[in-house]
Amino acid sequence: DQNRPNPFNGQTSIRFGVARRGNAELVIYNLAGQRVATLLQAYREAGDYAVIWDGRGDDGVALASGVYVYRLQSGSQVMARKLLLLR
Repeated sequence: DQNRPNPFNGQTSIRFGVARRGNAELVIYNLAGQRVATLLQAYREAGDYAVIWDGRGDDGVALASGVYVYRLQSGSQVMARKLLLLR
């Protein structure tokens, strides 16, 4: 699903479904294609999940306003969507 709210300021919720159990990875990229935050990298059973993101990178520093892309990979399934962070 699309993150909500979008655009966001403080935090946003990213909801997703995993069709088959296995490893899942949810990563945030900037528009230059650089990985800025890893929100999930774990084994998951099939089902629906949600992850909250506060707009910080892996180093804990708040990211600048702008468009980012989140990418979910679970098994052979890959999904990507844009989100807008406003500071």
